Amino acid sequence: MDRHLARLDDATQALADAGDFGKQVKLSRVFGALRRVLLLPGGCTAVRSRAARLDIAGLFLGTDWARPQILIPSLSSGSLRSTNPDTVVLETVSNLRLLEVAKGAYVHPLVSAEQAHHHLSQVLAINLSLLFTPPSEAERTQQGRMAQVSRELLRHLVEEVGYEKVLENLVDEIWRILRQRPIQVEPVKQMITQIAVARSNPDIDLGAGGLGADRLISSLYGTTEACREDPGVEVYRARLETMDDNALQYETAGFARSMHDTGLVSPYHAVLLRFLLGKGEYLLGEALGLSSTGRECLLCYHELVRRLIDETVHVETAQCIYGLASMLERGILYQPPVAPALWRQLALQLSAHSEQRLTQVFGSEPSPRARLLSGMLSVLGLPLGIGQGDNPTCQSARALSMWSYNDPDYLLQTLAWAVRDDEVVMHFEGEPISSRNSAGGLATELPMDLDPVSLLVVPHLDRIYAEMGRRCIGREGDPHRWINPEFHGWWSGRGFRINVDVATGNLTDLDEFLRHFYASYHPFYNGNQPLIHPQPAGVAVTDSAARFVGWHAITVLRVALDPQEQMRVYFYNPNNDSGQDWGDGVVVGTAGHAERFGEASLPFEQFASRLYIFHFDPLEPGELASVDREELDRVVGYVHRSWGATRLPAG
Repeated sequence: MDRHLARLDDATQALADAGDFGKQVKLSRVFGALRRVLLLPGGCTAVRSRAARLDIAGLFLGTDWARPQILIPSLSSGSLRSTNPDTVVLETVSNLRLLEVAKGAYVHPLVSAEQAHHHLSQVLAINLSLLFTPPSEAERTQQGRMAQVSRELLRHLVEEVGYEKVLENLVDEIWRILRQRPIQVEPVKQMITQIAVARSNPDIDLGAGGLGADRLISSLYGTTEACREDPGVEVYRARLETMDDNALQYETAGFARSMHDTGLVSPYHAVLLRFLLGKGEYLLGEALGLSSTGRECLLCYHELVRRLIDETVHVETAQCIYGLASMLERGILYQPPVAPALWRQLALQLSAHSEQRLTQVFGSEPSPRARLLSGMLSVLGLPLGIGQGDNPTCQSARALSMWSYNDPDYLLQTLAWAVRDDEVVMHFEGEPISSRNSAGGLATELPMDLDPVSLLVVPHLDRIYAEMGRRCIGREGDPHRWINPEFHGWWSGRGFRINVDVATGNLTDLDEFLRHFYASYHPFYNGNQPLIHPQPAGVAVTDSAARFVGWHAITVLRVALDPQEQMRVYFYNPNNDSGQDWGDGVVVGTAGHAERFGEASLPFEQFASRLYIFHFDPLEPGELASVDREELDRVVGYVHRSWGATRLPAG
């Protein structure tokens, strides 16, 4: 150890002595020395004591780690699991540096001890699984011995920070995600399972933080008295056989309350619902937690609902129960084409390719058909819970969400084409476009991290969307002007505004763009006209330092006053987690401002400052809004301090 530490100290001094342009040459030696030390027993302790010197010497120069105040804890997971060893080293040393700050051993000019402690507890919470599981075969193959460095870092951090604060942050993070009601909740379930494992370990002191986790654990593993001790599904099924109707009603109420409270469904709930198929509609409605709207829908379509439960609800697909309940609450079965389309889906023969894809991602039990039907219920019940995964397919995810929200029978038609025919045909300006005959889309490989419906439909939509873009080559302006109305639906406004010059990338006509947006969408300037149909829009996404990240597709859902009498834009973001910090005080809300489940929101001014594309109805009467110059200047200021800083036109 001493020999390796001496080499590290020499390399650090050489880095400190080098000028800014010479530091890059010296970094490789420092990284090599750090890797060797971190792989040794006690390596984290040794590097921690040198973290301040490494920081001052310039280890983080030119990277986001140089500005610890903007670091996002959720991104640490990717860094600690990176196949690039230098990335793992940077993340490790950065966290050890923050530990020194949190303990008061290093006074950093950009981050306080309290902020450092909070960041570390969030890093631990998000990466809790690394504490309890050894490296998988994939991790060992991709990361080699560096997979142990990440785990050793977290063990060192938790010894200093303690589990209580970690658990408190983890529980807060889980609730923040659940309030958005995502369709895919497997990562959340895994985090809850890790909490349950930690609670059962007598060597881990969770303190008071353990109490806050009870509600989450019980939502999956001990929802009611009959399954309180997590007895297993066979034992629970036997217990149901002995219950009278009063006891069954108590069970149904417990599961329904937990499901609607958390958005999570216990596997035991699936056992109960299948058992209740032998009972009347009343107990089924109770088990789904239906209001009068949903209950009437159940009674009108009881044969269809019973068939859906029988075909779709299994222990492995229990989460679709929430989708079924939400679908009934939406009342979309009353739309004439929807019920027949669902009967068609129940009888549909999946193509061999569709079955292979579903089996590849979700396994063979239950059947691929049951998996697809479960995903269909979730998509129909939770249109704002559809996510794009780690794929550049925000346009396709937005389309699925918009169709489920606004035109569910078209979604079911598209699904039938994709899973039966392995082809989707859409029209662009009167000409058919086949997904089978189109060249590649934006995604370079087939996505794997999507819900069952998106898994099969998105590749088709992605290719069609890209083909529409290719057919716009040579036209002046942004192709979304023509693509969005054709791709998403007739309700997408044919009027189109953009505040970026496509040829130069510079801002153009910003004032007029903003006034037009106010006139089209702001109730105080458009005659108090609510938004009728969801509208596609494009935003310039920025990071927590307000730096431009990229263009992103979202859906504007509504504009309204929040409980604090502040005008807000409520929108759908397909990027899995809508609660993002876009810098300069622009923090996207997901709860606390009258957001409905799945909605993101921003004050109108802040939303307008990140908007670069919107659609409107050109036939609607309207004039450029007479927005106060002061308000307009605030919006322009947000733009110029963020993504527009490098896009100002010459002069």
